[in-house]
Amino acid sequence: MTRLPQWMLLGWLLAFVPTLVLYGQARTEADIVFATVGDHSLTLDLYLPQHTDHPALIVWVHGGAWHSGSKANPPLGLLDAGFALASVGYRRSVEAVFPAQVFDIKAAIRFLRAHAEKYGYNAENIAIWGASAGGHLAALVGTTNNHAELEGTLGDYRNESSSVQAIIDFYGPTNFFSILEQSTPHGLNVRAPALALLLGKPLDQAVDLAQLASPVFHVDESDPPLLMLHGDQDIQVPINQTHELEGHYVEYGLDVRFDVVHGAGHTNDPYFSPEYIDLIADFLTRVFSD
Repeated sequence: MTRLPQWMLLGWLLAFVPTLVLYGQARTEADIVFATVGDHSLTLDLYLPQHTDHPALIVWVHGGAWHSGSKANPPLGLLDAGFALASVGYRRSVEAVFPAQVFDIKAAIRFLRAHAEKYGYNAENIAIWGASAGGHLAALVGTTNNHAELEGTLGDYRNESSSVQAIIDFYGPTNFFSILEQSTPHGLNVRAPALALLLGKPLDQAVDLAQLASPVFHVDESDPPLLMLHGDQDIQVPINQTHELEGHYVEYGLDVRFDVVHGAGHTNDPYFSPEYIDLIADFLTRVFSD
C-alpha cells in the first residue's frame, strides 16, 4: 500500500475543514452560522488565542454607516493579550431597517454564550466593541441588556442571555437627535442619508424609532463598564456624541472612561495603535477581575 506524503495528507485534510485555519497565534473558525432569516444565513468569524485557557470573549461589530462594511478583517491586536474575538456579520440597512441590526447582534451573543464550552472561551466575560456605526451598535447593545423590545427572536438559543459585561465604543453616534445639529456640513451630508436609510424614513418621521436607537436614552444604573475613544478632529461623527454618553454614565455613577485622541479624525490608524490596544486590554482585565 502506497503511503501519501505528509504534505499531501495535510492538504487533503484541510480540504475537508475549510473553515478552520491558523491566524498568527490564533485558531480561526470562519463563517459560523448563528441564525437564519428566511433563506439568509447570519454568520460570524471566531478567533481564539492559542495559549490561553477559557479566554474572555470580545464581540466585534464592524462599521460602515450601517449600510456597508463586513465582518472581514477585524482588529486582532487583543489576541496577543489572551482575548478571544468574534467578528459578527449583521444585516445592513440596505437589507433591513433598524432594529434588525440589534436583533442580529444579540442573537449572535446568545449563540456564542450557548457554544462557549464547544469553543473554549468564557461565557461569563463577554465584551462588545465597535467603531463608528459599529460603535453605535456596540453601545446600544451594551446599554440595552434585557431590553425586551430590542431582544428579537432570532436563532435557536432564546433562553440564553444576550447581556454583555463591558462596552468599548470607538467614535460611534449616541444620540440621533443631536448628531445632525452638531455635525459639520460634511458630516451632515454623510449622516442624514445614512440615518434615513437605517430608520427606513427621515429622522423627523421616525422620532420613536430614533429614540429607541439612541444609546443615551437607555443608560441606567445597571449598565456595564464603558470605554470610549474619539478623535477631536472627527468631521463625520461629532466628538460631542461621545461626551453625551459619558455624561449619562457619570450621572448614574457608572464605570466610564473617555479618552480623546488628539489630532485624530474618523477611522484613523491611531485608534488601533499598541497604546490603545493596551488600554483596552487593561480595561477589560480590570472589569473581568472585579
